[in-house]
Amino acid sequence: MLETNITSVRIMNIIKKYDEKELLLSVEGRIDTITSKDLEKEIDNEFGKFDSLTMDFTDLNYISSAGLRVLIVTQKKLKKEDIPFSIKNVNDAVGEIFKMSGFDKILKIE
Repeated sequence: MLETNITSVRIMNIIKKYDEKELLLSVEGRIDTITSKDLEKEIDNEFGKFDSLTMDFTDLNYISSAGLRVLIVTQKKLKKEDIPFSIKNVNDAVGEIFKMSGFDKILKIE
């Protein structure tokens, strides 16, 4: 008999693109308890290098409460510096999480 082992892996990819001083972060996969720390670190590493931040969630499959926390913390930091922050291309599953948590009213989602 052939035995198959299936392992669940948490994966997130971040693609950074600059257009002048505008930063676009395309986030793919999952933002969860483990990967949210990596996302926060990437944003912190770029802080001060951009005049606006857009996050593209076209290929984001899931976001947990830890990921939502990163978005709120980021929004607060950027608001203090008067730096625009928006999220675009949110799929239905992630959009539902934003809606259920009320984050659709807090964050600028295009």
